[in-house]
Amino acid sequence: MTRARGRVSFSRLIFGVIALSVLVGALLVEAYANAEFRPDHTAKPGQRTKVPAEVIDGGPIIDTRNGTVRSYRLPARTIALTFDDGPDPQWTPRVVEVLRRHHVNATFFVVGAQVIRHPEVVTELARAGDEIGVHTFTHPRLDRLPRWRRELEYSQTQLAVVHATGTKSALLRLPYTSSVRAVDDIQWPLIQEAGRLGYLSILADTDSRDWSSPGVDAIIAGATPQGDSGAIVPMHDGGGDRAQTVAALDRFIPMMQRRGYTFTTLSQGLARTLAGQAVVVGAPTGAVEQRRAFALATAVVLADWVTAAFRVLFLAAGLLTIARTVTMLLLAGRHARRRRAASWRWGPPVRLPVSVIVPAYNEKAGIEAAVRSLAGGDHPGGIEVVVVDDGSTDGTAALVEAMRLSNVRVVRVPNGGKPNALNVGVAMARHELIVMVDGDTVFEPGSIRHLVQPFADASVGAVAGNVKVGNRRSIVARWQHIEYVIGFNLDRRLYDTLRCMPTIPGAIGAFRREALQDIGGISNDTLAEDTDATMALCRAGWRVVYEERARAWTEAPATLRQLWLQRYRWSYGTMQAMWKHRRAIVDRGPSGRFGRVGLPLVAFFGIALPLLAPLIDVMLVYGLCFSSWKVTTAAWLAMFAMQVLTAVVAFRLDKEKLRGLWVLPLQQIAYRQLMYLVLLQSLGTALTGARLRWHKLHRAGSAAAAAPAPRAAPPADSRTALRTGSAVDAVSIDLRRAARPTTATSQRG
Repeated sequence: MTRARGRVSFSRLIFGVIALSVLVGALLVEAYANAEFRPDHTAKPGQRTKVPAEVIDGGPIIDTRNGTVRSYRLPARTIALTFDDGPDPQWTPRVVEVLRRHHVNATFFVVGAQVIRHPEVVTELARAGDEIGVHTFTHPRLDRLPRWRRELEYSQTQLAVVHATGTKSALLRLPYTSSVRAVDDIQWPLIQEAGRLGYLSILADTDSRDWSSPGVDAIIAGATPQGDSGAIVPMHDGGGDRAQTVAALDRFIPMMQRRGYTFTTLSQGLARTLAGQAVVVGAPTGAVEQRRAFALATAVVLADWVTAAFRVLFLAAGLLTIARTVTMLLLAGRHARRRRAASWRWGPPVRLPVSVIVPAYNEKAGIEAAVRSLAGGDHPGGIEVVVVDDGSTDGTAALVEAMRLSNVRVVRVPNGGKPNALNVGVAMARHELIVMVDGDTVFEPGSIRHLVQPFADASVGAVAGNVKVGNRRSIVARWQHIEYVIGFNLDRRLYDTLRCMPTIPGAIGAFRREALQDIGGISNDTLAEDTDATMALCRAGWRVVYEERARAWTEAPATLRQLWLQRYRWSYGTMQAMWKHRRAIVDRGPSGRFGRVGLPLVAFFGIALPLLAPLIDVMLVYGLCFSSWKVTTAAWLAMFAMQVLTAVVAFRLDKEKLRGLWVLPLQQIAYRQLMYLVLLQSLGTALTGARLRWHKLHRAGSAAAAAPAPRAAPPADSRTALRTGSAVDAVSIDLRRAARPTTATSQRG
C-alpha cells in the first residue's frame, strides 16, 4: 500500500513538473513572440569609419555573401515597392487590394511572429506573385542583442516563412534601417553578418516616413525618387494604423506609371540590373525544415491560447476579487451593525442545559486544556461534557478520567472515524442542545453561553462559532490567523446575512438534537463531515447562523506539511459535499434556495477564486519581465489594496489588533500559492475519483496560548463521577450510520 501511494505521489509530482514546464514554456514563447516594437524610423547615422566606400557610394542592395562587398541599384524608371512590419490582418489585405487594382506586385518584409499568427495572409501573397523577405521575428534593436539571438531572429522568421509558403527567402531588411546614407559602424557589422548567413541586405532609396503618419501628400513626396532614377520605396503594412499608407499608395502608383515607371519585385529589379543574370532569392525546403516550421507554429499558437486563457482567467480573478470584496464589505458590515444594535436580541435568554461532544483520537497534548475550558464554562443552564475516545493509543481517555470533573464523562469506542464518534456522543448526550468541539480546541468562559443564545429563535437549527488561532508564533500560524479572520469569520457574516451558511466549523458548533435527527445524524460520506451536515441542515429548512461572541481557540498546523495535509482534506471534503448536495440546485423550497445561492457562492469564492488568485502574481511576474512594468505594478497594487482593505475591515469587526497584518504581503505571495497547489491537488483527486485518507495532525497542545484562562470546574467524587469503560455495545444499535463503511481510514485529526 505504501509503495502504491509512493508511485501515485511520484506520478503526481512528474505530472506537476511537466504541467509547470509547459506553462512556463508557453509564457516564455508568448513573451518572445509578443515583444512590442516601434515601427521603423529613420535613425541618425553615427561614425562611418568602418563602412566601405562601395557601400557609402553604392546602391541599397548589399551583397556580402561571398566575402566580398558588392552593392546594386535598380534600373532607371523602375520602382520596387517594399512593405515592412506585416503581415497585419487588417492593413495587409487593404494594401494588396490597391496593388491588385493597379496590377502591381511588391516585396513584403515580414515579422516572423506575425507570420505565425496570420500564415494565410503570407500564403496568399506568395501565390499572387508577391515576394517575401525577412524582417526578424520580433523586430528588435539587433545591435543590442548577442549574436545567437540575432541568428535566432533570422532563423525563426525563416521557419515562419517556410510554414506559410514552403520556401525560404534570401532577402533581409534589418529593423530600424533606411538608406545607405544611414549605414554606420554599428549597422555595418550586422550587414556583414547577414551576408555570412546567406542574406542580401535590402535598404532603401527614398523614405516615405509613413510610419509617422505625416499625411498622404507627405508620404507621396517622400516616396518619389528624384528624376528618372530607379528606387526601392519603403512603406509599412503593419505596426499601426496604415490608412494614410493605403491612400497614398492608391495615388502614388498611377502617378509614377504616368511618368513611365515600371513596378517590380526586388528580385525582378535586381535581375534587370544584372542584365538578365539569374538571381536566387528563395529556395525550396526539405521535410526536416518543414517539420521544424510546423513545430514553431504550433508552439506559438499554443502559447497564444495559453496566454489568452490566462487573460480571461486573470479578468475572472479580478472580477471575483472585486465582487467578493464589495459583497463582504456591504453584507458583513450590515451583519456587524445589526449585531451591535442595542435592540438586537435572539429572544429570551436561553438557559437550557447543554451537552458538549468532544470526539478525541490521540489528543493527549491538548485534551486536558480543552476539557477544562468546556467544563468550566459559565452557561447558567449547566454543561455536561461527553468525551468520546475513538480508540486512542496515547492514553487520552485516561488523562480525562484522571481530571475527575463532575460534569465530564468519558466514552470509549473502537476506532471508527470522527462521524461515528460524534454520533455516539449525541446518543450518549442527555440534553437537547448539542455542542460539538474538536479535541484540540479551548473555549473562552462565556463561549457556550453565547453559542446557544440563537436557539431562542425556533427556526435556528445550528450555530457556527468564532474560531481563533491560538498558536501564532510561527509565520505559518500567523498566515492562518489572517485566513481565519478574513477567509472564515468574515465569510460567515456574509453567509449568515444571505441565510446560506455552508459550514459550521468542527472546532465550535451547536445543534438542536431535532435538527440532527432531521438529517439522520453526522454522515461519513465525505471527509468534511461539518460541511456536509451544515449543507444538509440548510436544505432541510433549518436556519444556520453565526455567533461571533462565541470564541474558541484552536491549534493551527505549525508546519507547511501539516498545513498541506489539513487543507488538502478540507478542500477535498468540501468538493465531496458540494457534489453530494448538487441536486439542491434544481430543488424547490429551502433546498433550492441553498442550492442556487449557497453552492454558487462556495464554488466561486471558495474554489474558483483561490484557484485563480495566483494568476494575479503570475501575471505580475510576466508583466514586470515582458510588458509595461508600470501598468502591471499598478494593477497588482490595486488588487492588493482591496485585500488590505478587506483585511482591515475583518480585523476591526473581529476586534483583532491590526499589527497582525504585517505578514499579509508575504501571505499574498507565498501562502496563496500553497493554497492554490492544495486546491489543484484536491481537484485532481476529486476528478480522478481517488480516495483520500484522513491524516492525523501532530498537536503540541498550544491552542490555549492566546485564550483567556477558563474558570475551574468542580471536581468529581466517587458518587457523582460517571466513568464508562466501553459503551459502544449499548449505543451502536441506536446508530444506524455507525455501522456504515467510512470513506476515511482510522487516522484522523
